Amino acid sequence: MKTFLITGAGTGIGAAAAKHLAGHGATVILAGRRANALEEVLKTLPGKGHGLMPVDVSDKKALNVALKEVMGDNALDGVFANAGIGGENRYGESDRWAEIIDINLSGSYYTAMECLPYLKRSKEKYRNLVISSSCLARFGVPYYTAYCASKTGVTGLTRALAVELAPSRILVNAILPGWVNTEMARAGIQKLADHTHKPYEKALKEQLGFLPLQKMSEPDEIAALVGFLFSNVQTSITGQCIDINNGSHMI
Repeated sequence: MKTFLITGAGTGIGAAAAKHLAGHGATVILAGRRANALEEVLKTLPGKGHGLMPVDVSDKKALNVALKEVMGDNALDGVFANAGIGGENRYGESDRWAEIIDINLSGSYYTAMECLPYLKRSKEKYRNLVISSSCLARFGVPYYTAYCASKTGVTGLTRALAVELAPSRILVNAILPGWVNTEMARAGIQKLADHTHKPYEKALKEQLGFLPLQKMSEPDEIAALVGFLFSNVQTSITGQCIDINNGSHMI
């Protein structure tokens, strides 16, 4: 039985990934800042032996301690570094630049580095690290400077780690979702609606109108992609930034 750790597991894509992986027989360690949210996800998971790890991934010392407490001498077969925050930032006293960079980019790096010893303990021939980026790593959005920068940084982090960890047979990839039907996405649409003085439904329709498929993805779809990467049915995908965005960006 494989063991996977998921950060940002209390909601959205992280929670969906936990359910998907547990449903395929894996043991899942749920990590996130809100213990109560993790506990609610834990109740929905099939199987036994799953764990909780309440921690802020931007605090590398706390992450190190939490991993030691939860993992002990055990191994991880895969890590989904999914924790992140969104929203605008504007230069000034209330600028959220540092907060967004610390969690989205530095938190992904700390997660990878602190989990590395546990991945190297795995007896699997290939281990996996998947990091959540965003379609906003592909193009800019006004007042999303920190978010765009953090998610673009994740793609560079992914490529560098893929080369660095290849000798250890650790495959490293990023996923780049577009709009996904999550709490964070709905909050983003609501802010757009507020700024433009439009009803939520109209703002949503306008945003989806930019997409060739004119829809949001569901968290289960993103979870299935993560599950595929963790499955090791292939062992040749590494250093890739995989777009799953309903056509918002094509290369």
